[in-house]
Amino acid sequence: MSWIVLVLSGAFEAVWAVALSKSEGFSRLWPTVIFFVALVISMGGLGWAMRELPVGTAYAVWVAIGASIAVVYSMATGQEAASVVKVLLLLGLIGCVIGLKLVS
Repeated sequence: MSWIVLVLSGAFEAVWAVALSKSEGFSRLWPTVIFFVALVISMGGLGWAMRELPVGTAYAVWVAIGASIAVVYSMATGQEAASVVKVLLLLGLIGCVIGLKLVS
């Protein structure tokens, strides 16, 4: 169950990162609200998962999931240029996260 919560928390990390960008320095209401709600869910889930998972592994997985989703979202929406190298690096990052899960 901790792994499921950790993965969902990582997804919410991407939500708050994107919302933070869209809030334009907390000057836009709804992106700011989404940022704070997603931040609480993401951090709460990370903290909950760390009760059973090692801190280093949990944090690395959480960051990798959030970063990967944020980059894929940015490339899909045209906010960031996509390239073969970026896709390969993201696949490597995801492969490393799976490796951490397998050795935990």
